[in-house]
Amino acid sequence: MDLKSKIKNFFTIRLIIGLVMGSIGGFLFYRFVGCSSGSCAISSNPWISTIYGMMIGGLLFYKRKIKDDAKTNLHSQDDLNNSPH
Repeated sequence: MDLKSKIKNFFTIRLIIGLVMGSIGGFLFYRFVGCSSGSCAISSNPWISTIYGMMIGGLLFYKRKIKDDAKTNLHSQDDLNNSPH
């Protein structure tokens, strides 16, 4: 298993964990905070609050290192500019 596939699997596992934890959090939000009158758009329906929780959990747990990629691209551009033509 090469490094790229290990990194890809790591981010996939983090995303799945984030989705599961977010869905649990969304359902718990519905269960303990949700509004019983039905006028609240998110917290009045357990399906909607669970889906919103999944989205939030996925966004929080799935992070990429954009700065490192940008540095790598800058170094490769410098190498191209300094090479003899």
